[in-house]
Amino acid sequence: MLKEKIQSLAKQYKEEFIHIRHHLHAHPELSYQEFETSAFVQNKLKAFGVQFTVMAETGVVGLIEGRNPSSKIIALRADMDALPIHEENEIEYKSTKAGIMHACGHDVHTTCLLGAAKILNELKDEWEGTVKLIFQPGEERNPGGASIMIKEGVLENPKPHCIFGLHVHPGLQLGKLSFRGGKVMASADELYMTVKGKGGHAAAPHLTVDPILIASHLIISLQQIISRNKNPHNPSVLSITSFNGGTTTNVIPNEVKLMGTFRAMDEEWRYKAHELIKRTATQLVESMGGTLDLHIDTGYPTVYNNEALNEKAKLQAAEFIGINNVEETELRMGAEDFGYYSQQIPGCFFRLGVMNKEKGITSGVHTPAFNIDEDGIETGIGMMAWLGASVKP
Repeated sequence: MLKEKIQSLAKQYKEEFIHIRHHLHAHPELSYQEFETSAFVQNKLKAFGVQFTVMAETGVVGLIEGRNPSSKIIALRADMDALPIHEENEIEYKSTKAGIMHACGHDVHTTCLLGAAKILNELKDEWEGTVKLIFQPGEERNPGGASIMIKEGVLENPKPHCIFGLHVHPGLQLGKLSFRGGKVMASADELYMTVKGKGGHAAAPHLTVDPILIASHLIISLQQIISRNKNPHNPSVLSITSFNGGTTTNVIPNEVKLMGTFRAMDEEWRYKAHELIKRTATQLVESMGGTLDLHIDTGYPTVYNNEALNEKAKLQAAEFIGINNVEETELRMGAEDFGYYSQQIPGCFFRLGVMNKEKGITSGVHTPAFNIDEDGIETGIGMMAWLGASVKP
């Protein structure tokens, strides 16, 4: 049977792709700079006999045709970029680039999709349809590589009926997969504010318009905008993460700069909140004698898993790894530019368990100690190949 063949090949190729992951992990590249990674992916696809094209400078799009290629078209997506984090793991495949690390597991995602490509191509006479392989740049940085790939036509010629994406989950035990229908992850917008006042001597505040005091009130007011206007059953988060102003103890500065993030699970509320933030923040700052420069950098949309497709994927996962190893993904306020794809076509974004407490592998993503139990690569390779070959949209 096809399932058993995919399982057997995933097991057979496990060590080969662990080595591939080691190479990718040791040679990370930041968003939109994935030139070495892109070349590596292209060379691997050539070696596997998979045809591909390049778009968005570093993106790679492969195509594998099975029997009756037009009967269904399934897209499988992996991201390739790393983060500006200095790795603390003492491992033989530690990042060779100071201050850059695959701290979100994109090296694993790329590895799993390459493994799925090899298996699907070898078994292409045994499954129907076409699989489109999307190796995407720039997931970690606005505007999101997915948005650029879509603009350049990644969802056309041929147009996929649906798309799947995998993400490592250090909170999910090795050997498990998790799925969730509907809303899965939040939208993400970046906030940039400059509060301008009138500086002067700290001992004579009555002669100034103190931007530090104004900015302090603004931060509290922004929290009230969210808590008093949104539906309490609708998750949303606003966090101010940077407050910069002043250089010494006895001088009130002329301006203060704030940065932060706004997250939402509902697109209608998201844009309503943008207007509330702009109006309320401007009015408050001006009422205290200052002026405000405010920029909201609109980022990724919510990740929404098509319910019907998610159920199909869960059933396929249960068949592939056993029902006891399939769990439900928790709702997360983190963001993912996979949301761009799922806004265009039915999508399913699922999680791959990589945690192993006995080995001490528990560190979260975006931390300098993040790593995975690499036995999970076999599951990731196999599941991606199985979805591409078996799901009927």
